[in-house]
Amino acid sequence: MTLSAAVGLALTGCAGSPRMAALHANCTTKGLRWKLTVLKKKPHSPHRDARLSVVNTGDQPCVFRGFPAFEVHLGKGPESAARGHGRIMPIDLRRGGTVVTSLRYRDCRPRAAADDFRISNDVAVVSAPRDYPGRRAVEVRDEAGRRRSMDVCADSIWMGPPQETAE
Repeated sequence: MTLSAAVGLALTGCAGSPRMAALHANCTTKGLRWKLTVLKKKPHSPHRDARLSVVNTGDQPCVFRGFPAFEVHLGKGPESAARGHGRIMPIDLRRGGTVVTSLRYRDCRPRAAADDFRISNDVAVVSAPRDYPGRRAVEVRDEAGRRRSMDVCADSIWMGPPQETAE
C-alpha cells in the first residue's frame, strides 16, 4: 500500500518536482533572501570554501533554473566571478524553500601584498539565474555570523550545482 501511494504521488507530481516546475515562473533576485557564509579554512589548504544560501521569500513557488550570478569586486576595478561546474536540474522552490550552492576560491595568504591578483571585499554581488540586471549586494559572514571579507587571489571562483535543502 505504501509503495503504491508513493508511486501515485510521483506520477501526479508534487510541489518541488521537476514536473511542477513547468507551472511556475523563474525565481527573481528580489523574491529571494541571500546569505553568504565563508567557512573555516582547512589547515595547509590554499583554498577556502563558502556557502551561498538562498531562501524563496516570494508569495508563490518559483523555479531556480541554473547557477546564480556571483561576483566579488574591488571597487570599480577588477572582479572575481563564479563559474558553475556540474550538471544541474531546475529546482521547483516552494515558498520558504532553501537552495544552497557551494563556492571554492583561492585564498590569499595573510598580509601578503605581493600576490599578483588580489580582490578583498566584505560584500559580494549576487543575482538569481537569468536575472542578472536584478543584482543585489550581500554581506560576507563567517560561521559565527560575524562580518568578514573574502580575500580572493584568482579571477574565478568555483561554484558547485545548486541543491535544495531543508535548512
